Amino acid sequence: MLDKPLIVGVIGASSASSEGLLTARDVGRLIAEAGGVMVCGGLGGIMEAAAQGCAEAGGTVIGILPGDSARDANPFVSIPIVTDMGHARNIIIAHTADVLIAIEGEYGTLSEMAVSLKLGKQVYTLGSWDDLPGGIKVANAQDAVSRAFSAAGGI
Repeated sequence: MLDKPLIVGVIGASSASSEGLLTARDVGRLIAEAGGVMVCGGLGGIMEAAAQGCAEAGGTVIGILPGDSARDANPFVSIPIVTDMGHARNIIIAHTADVLIAIEGEYGTLSEMAVSLKLGKQVYTLGSWDDLPGGIKVANAQDAVSRAFSAAGGI
């Protein structure tokens, strides 16, 4: 049986702060450098910044899209998955990821976090619902990615 790479979900705001975007880009880069695969919602904001960091570092980005066209994916998505499911695609992201990192975000991010926690997966937060029971607040991108891989038996 082949070992599969760790799939790290990066979730967060579609309208993000400058700091959030920089953090997301760092998270994506660090995931790729550690040999992980990134999964996200495939659109803009935190998703696009993290995808950019991952892609620029040579990583693979899976985008679980809410609409009916792969053309909706941000330009850094390697593998677009078209669902035509709207917000229900959040469930697919939660199930696909081995672990999640949440950066900023609103109710869509909260739904992904809640489902992931219900599934028993670790969720690390960077300015995103940091007081959600079960979520683990982390200090920065390096801390988030390091903990994600450690929790999954990686680096």
